Amino acid sequence: MVSCTRDPARSSDCGYAMIQRTAEPDLVRLRRYEIPIKRVARNLCLDPSLIGAIMSQDSRVGLLLDNGWDQGRQKYGLMQISRQLQPYAVWDSEEHINQGSNMLVLSLNEVRARHPTWTWDRQLRGGICTYHARMGNLPVYEADPCMRDYSYANNVIRRAQYFKRHGF
Repeated sequence: MVSCTRDPARSSDCGYAMIQRTAEPDLVRLRRYEIPIKRVARNLCLDPSLIGAIMSQDSRVGLLLDNGWDQGRQKYGLMQISRQLQPYAVWDSEEHINQGSNMLVLSLNEVRARHPTWTWDRQLRGGICTYHARMGNLPVYEADPCMRDYSYANNVIRRAQYFKRHGF
């Protein structure tokens, strides 16, 4: 483990160390959903570790949920789909994973179409931020969908990297 100090040069190491502490137990829970995640990922041309990272970031792969709902009963399922977006499947089913992942693909494609000159990394971050905003039922109008908060996208990407390194 990295010793996190107030040294700004080590802040990314500290962020990764924090992500690792939560992602490690989430990886155990993700294994339960590995087959449906990989099937959905293959069908949508997504990296399964990205789907798993969103599940980990949003619901700690179900740990934070009460019968599929968040504490405020506004978001539902492993990928925390907003009540206004009408989740249509059981909270931990392949159909739910497919619904959330399709919304992610739409967000990624929208950012790529709006910003064709952006690097792939920036398009990915923008797509993740757009997905997150939509799951919270927020409008996305800014030129840069991450303008308000980069931490969500950064945390998802770090979790995806961790899961990929550990064979997910």
